Amino acid sequence: MTFSTEISESLLSWYDKNARILPWRGIRDPYKTWVSEIMLQQTRVETVIPYFERFISRFPSLRDLAMADEAEVMKLWEGLGYYSRARNLLKGARQIMDQYQGILPEDPHLLRKISGIGSYTAGAIASIAYNVQVPAVDGNVLRVCSRLFGIRESIHIPHVRKKLEDAAAASVPAERPGDYNQALMDLGATVCTPGTPDCGHCPLSAFCSAFSDGDAESLPVIPGKAPQKTLRWTVPVLVSDGLALIRCRTETLLHGLWCFPMLDCSLEEIVSVLKKKYHLDACPAGSAVYARHVFTHLVWSMEILPMKAASCFPAPSDYLWVSAEELDKLAFPAAMNVPLQIARELLK
Repeated sequence: MTFSTEISESLLSWYDKNARILPWRGIRDPYKTWVSEIMLQQTRVETVIPYFERFISRFPSLRDLAMADEAEVMKLWEGLGYYSRARNLLKGARQIMDQYQGILPEDPHLLRKISGIGSYTAGAIASIAYNVQVPAVDGNVLRVCSRLFGIRESIHIPHVRKKLEDAAAASVPAERPGDYNQALMDLGATVCTPGTPDCGHCPLSAFCSAFSDGDAESLPVIPGKAPQKTLRWTVPVLVSDGLALIRCRTETLLHGLWCFPMLDCSLEEIVSVLKKKYHLDACPAGSAVYARHVFTHLVWSMEILPMKAASCFPAPSDYLWVSAEELDKLAFPAAMNVPLQIARELLK
C-alpha cells in the first residue's frame, strides 16, 4: 500500500462516518453540483443552504436557469454577496445550452471554458458529478495539504502553490474521487481549521508533517493582508409622494444592483448638495443612523438620513423613483439593508 493510498483510505473511512449532510450531496446531478460550488465560493455552508434550496426550487434544471431573467436571478441571490457569481452562472447556463446541448461537460478542460468556472470548480464538478479522478483545490484543501505535506513556504508563491496542487492531485484515488475531494473539504472546514486545528480527531494525523513537527498552527504560510480601505458615505433615503429614490449601480462593485444615493459629503452639507447636484428640494425626516458594511478589501461607513423631497419628478439622471412594491422586487445588496428598512418605514 502506497503513502497516498493510506491517506485516501483513512480519509474516506472518516468521511463515511462524519460527512456533513447537505442538500447537494448524495446526488449525481452536475447542474446542482455546479450551483452549490458557485454559491460556496467565499461563503459559509450554513449561509448557502437556504439560498441553494430556493434557487433550485425556482430553477430546477440548467435549461430553466438559461431561460431566466437576470433581474430574477439577482433577486434570488440577494444577500449572498459576490454578485458576479450569479451573473456568470446565468451566462454559463446559456453558454452550455448553446455549445454543449444543455449538458455540463465532464472534461475539466472543457468545464474551465464555461463562464465563472475555474480550476477548483471544474475539479469539483468533474469528480463529484462524473467520478473523474481530478483534484478540487480550494482554500480548505490548500490548508490541509500544506500541513499534511509540510509545505512551509508562502502558498501565494506560484511554484509553492503548484507543489501543493500536485500533491493534492497525486492523492486523489481512482475510486470515489468526488467523495475524497468532499472529504478534504469537510476535514478543512471541521477539523483542520484555520488557527488551532483539532489534531486529536484528525484521521490523517499519523501521516501529517505539521502534526509530527508541532507547527500546524503556523501553516499554511500566508503573507499579511493589506489593510482594508474605508470609504465614508452619506446616504439620503429620499421619499416623496409614496416613492423612494434609488439608483442602479454601474460601478464594478455590486454592478447592476440597486442602491440609495451615496454621496461624498457630510450630513450638514446634504441639503445643499442635493439642491445643487440633483436640483432636489429636500429636508430631514428623522435622525441619522450609522451603518457599516464590510467587503473583502473594503469597508463602507455610512451615515443614513431619512429625508422627504418636495417633488419626486423628474428623477436625477441614472436614478428612479419607485414604490414600496417595486423596492421588494428589485435586488439590493446587503449593504443597503438599513436604508431599505428606513425607506419602507417612510413609505408606509
